[in-house]
Amino acid sequence: QVQLVESGGGLVQAGGSLRLSCAASGRTFSSYDMGWFRQAPGKEREFVTAINWSGSSTYYAEFVKGRFTISRDNAKNAAYLQMNSLKPEDTAVYYCAAKYVSGTYIYTHVYNYWGQGTQVTVSS
Repeated sequence: QVQLVESGGGLVQAGGSLRLSCAASGRTFSSYDMGWFRQAPGKEREFVTAINWSGSSTYYAEFVKGRFTISRDNAKNAAYLQMNSLKPEDTAVYYCAAKYVSGTYIYTHVYNYWGQGTQVTVSS
């Protein structure tokens, strides 16, 4: 069992930056691939980025490439999402998720555990 808690969301102006954190419980954090998803009002939850268990591979949705960076610190049981050059369309609730089966990263159903989400609001 893994429990995930996101933090770091808030209100920021367009062009600004935020760093989201995802704190995980449990001693097997390093066994899980981690992903970040987001959901805007009235829209489906969508893939943002993912990182494999060791941190050696990362994956990004096209709309965040060059602006967002995912990382993890297995010693701290934490994953991070650095978001730069934020745009109003990045406004959403951001969720971290963990999965223990390797393979595809972009689908919500492959993730086993989810956090409660943190709100990110980007003003124009």
